[in-house]
Amino acid sequence: MNHTDPEERWLGVIVHGAFFLLLGSSFARFLSRDQGGTRTGWVVALFGFFCLLYVLGHLLAPPTRPGLPPTRRHLLWLGSVTTVWVVLLALAPSATWCVMPLLFAGLHALPPRIAVPSAAVLTTLVVLSEIRVADGPLNPNMVVAPPAVAAVATAVLVHLQRQGARQRVLIEDLVRTRHELAATERRAGVLAERQRLSAEIHDTLAQDLSSQRMLLQAAERVWGSDQARDHVRAAAEITSHSLAEARRFVHDLAPADLADRSLAEALRELARRESGPGLTVEFRLDGDPGPLPERVAGALVRIAQGALANVREHAAATRAALTLTWLDDQVSLDVADNGRGFTPPGSAQPRPSTHEHDRPSTHGHDRPSTHGHGQPSPRGHDRPSTRGHGLPAMRIRARQAGGALTVESTPGEGTVVSVAVPLVVEGATL
Repeated sequence: MNHTDPEERWLGVIVHGAFFLLLGSSFARFLSRDQGGTRTGWVVALFGFFCLLYVLGHLLAPPTRPGLPPTRRHLLWLGSVTTVWVVLLALAPSATWCVMPLLFAGLHALPPRIAVPSAAVLTTLVVLSEIRVADGPLNPNMVVAPPAVAAVATAVLVHLQRQGARQRVLIEDLVRTRHELAATERRAGVLAERQRLSAEIHDTLAQDLSSQRMLLQAAERVWGSDQARDHVRAAAEITSHSLAEARRFVHDLAPADLADRSLAEALRELARRESGPGLTVEFRLDGDPGPLPERVAGALVRIAQGALANVREHAAATRAALTLTWLDDQVSLDVADNGRGFTPPGSAQPRPSTHEHDRPSTHGHDRPSTHGHGQPSPRGHDRPSTRGHGLPAMRIRARQAGGALTVESTPGEGTVVSVAVPLVVEGATL
């Protein structure tokens, strides 16, 4: 039997103990009642050989694990020990009941189509042996008891085999499902990480490269003038910031603005950097700032960068404002502009903005679209670009930080992008 499982180990101890107990009692009965004649020596030797063969079989030819076909060595041992028992039974009927442990110790490893006929044959031999040694009238128990006991033992063995087979199938399905679930989670994790990395690249390097390209194009058109040198200096400043972002990106993907600044200082620096000819960005702070988890502060900086990128590229705005509001239970960030506005997706019709007090004055709507550093923006965009990331990326960042992002806009009246992150989540302060 397989002794790797504690329960199977105890079952093996009980089965082997029963075999040696029955073998000892059968040998004692033979010595007290059946010995005599020239066959006594042979029977004693056969008892010893039967015991030795039983022990060697379980050491050298153990049964296979449940569910696996029996090995050729185990089948050879089972056939040998059964043959020796049949010979011993013919010479000494006292060995009749030694067959019962064989039903558990050997036949349980056979498939039911072999185990059931084998148990029937062994039971028939037991009944015939009992009838042969019976004295006086035939006792019905000698005919009924062995088949009844064998039937119960065989039924239990077959039931255990089939139940074990069903359990193995269920376990295999469970293991396979767990592997598939783990693979699915790994794929989801990879996709989420790719989405996060692409959003990081979009909000940092891609936007800075776009600004540099537009500044250099503007410098080329006015080459030789002081304005061209201003454009080149602005492009160089953006290049330095891009290099810092790239190094920080490789290090830990946190915004470079937060490396040695608080959230308010990082947003103030962002407003200063985004201001230029044609676009003025103001920073406002309401409330007393407190500590924030780095992931929340980083998400707010990235959302501000993305919102100002949309203002710079698509809004044709002359003024924008970053407003960081610190309340007792939440921190919020509003990015408002006086640009051309748009109809948010899903809106049936334009509706008045409810954040007029946060929005910069809306003068200058008749001016051409202007880049934040003096470069004309692309024409023909009446709403944020749907290529790449933009608003969807900002919504994802807000959700990952535990907050929510809203966009309010009306054509001709500017846009307000707001994100609010609660400072208390499930009773614990962030």
